[in-house]
Amino acid sequence: MATTIPTTLPPVASHYPDRPQFQGFMKPGRVEGEVQNLEVYGKIPDDIDGTFYRVMPDPQFPPFIQDDPWFNGDGNISAFRLKSGRASFKQRYVRTEKFTREREAQRALLGKYRNKYTDAVEFKVRTTANTNVVHFDGKLLALKEDAPPYAMDPDTLETLGLETFDGQLPSLTFTAHPKFDPATGEMICFGYEAKGDGTPDVCYYRVAADGKFLETVWLVAPVVAMIHDFAVTENWVVFPMIPQVCDLERLKQGGEHWQWSPETPFYVGVLPRMGAKASDVRWFRHPNCFPSHSANAYEDATGNIVFDFGLSEKNVFFWWPDAQGNSPRPETLHSQLTRLTVDPRSESLELTAANVSVLQMGNSEFYRVDDRFATKPYRHVYFDLMDPALGTDFGAIVPQLGGGYPLYNSLGHLDIETKHTEVYFPGRTHMVQEPVFIPRRGSTVEGDGYLLALVNNYATMSSELHLLDTKDFTKAQAVIMLPLRLRHGLHGNWVDAAEITK
Repeated sequence: MATTIPTTLPPVASHYPDRPQFQGFMKPGRVEGEVQNLEVYGKIPDDIDGTFYRVMPDPQFPPFIQDDPWFNGDGNISAFRLKSGRASFKQRYVRTEKFTREREAQRALLGKYRNKYTDAVEFKVRTTANTNVVHFDGKLLALKEDAPPYAMDPDTLETLGLETFDGQLPSLTFTAHPKFDPATGEMICFGYEAKGDGTPDVCYYRVAADGKFLETVWLVAPVVAMIHDFAVTENWVVFPMIPQVCDLERLKQGGEHWQWSPETPFYVGVLPRMGAKASDVRWFRHPNCFPSHSANAYEDATGNIVFDFGLSEKNVFFWWPDAQGNSPRPETLHSQLTRLTVDPRSESLELTAANVSVLQMGNSEFYRVDDRFATKPYRHVYFDLMDPALGTDFGAIVPQLGGGYPLYNSLGHLDIETKHTEVYFPGRTHMVQEPVFIPRRGSTVEGDGYLLALVNNYATMSSELHLLDTKDFTKAQAVIMLPLRLRHGLHGNWVDAAEITK
């Protein structure tokens, strides 16, 4: 595929912009390769046998957009293999169309985040595949919600190509947070802006474990807004809409894809999971707020939908302000694990304070559960937590942070039944990334297993993996040292070895 560089572009940059998101711990690493026999302090239990896959935005070239957000970088997949008490590491970029064409041109060609009108060349699929990575039907799927997935080999991390499920994929977009039925292996998915940028169309689809599409439902949302995550119960699908809205004319004028809309309600779409028609969707309304990641959802004994997720009163994506340029200071943001209870049969679409309760008061995000209990009543939830009282040395961290405000300095475990929270604090110069849960081999008890998380060490400017046993949550079972620094990532998942070899 030939690449033509317009002569009107600025000169090729020889270094990354002097902006916080490209400096300190966030300096792009651009590493591909592998490291065997990582150093381990403590002991990796012998019953752990699998791979932790995660993805980070890691731009291979300096952008020509000077204040490019950090999450507009190329998707770089890390694979941490744990077996027989040992750990190894492998990392490769997703060979997206963007990546390969920029490598050929030896410069950045992509413009603003999700704005094709600012690109140097025309892309067929302009995704960076940098938000999540899941394992499905023998392949890794590298995901970003603006395009179809890219398929990769789980062992070699070789990119196999754009994944359209043998031509079955009905929409132009695919969620970064597909859900999986633990009993059947079914993958439940959707795409928003499913007919292209600025369109209100939402496409919902279910995919059998063998990759066959089971049904497709096309919906029209009340506003063109972000639906980053969603939730699934046994009989329902829940679409929480973030009041960051898209306007096609703004895009054509070179503006941002997203703009905070304080006038827009927090919409919650509810759709039957199976056998639905477009007319079956109901868009409940709640006063303006910011829903973040989902923990889990299920139906209670009365048939109500119980949906647990992070909720903030303010615009968490503060770098996309409202039309007047207003946005909250990052240090004022506070997201809490919140429970929303919705009667899907209610005649009223208005949600009030009576529908909402806070499960955990701390400033938290990136919620994970024992996935064997997804879509069902559950008791245990794990998450990133910020508690300034724990003793973090903010003075040492902030100069190396790479912009923004220190996010999460600990891992939390909430027992929903007892309301007790356990906290793991990794150290005074550490910040945590999203955890993953690993079930203990042979156990069917919810929450019996391990928690694994990538941790930033700002004193050594390198990355570590911290492994916790859920039976002794407040201290590390093992700390696995990496001889390099991995940028802050977004999402990842644990895949048991038995799943990869099926």
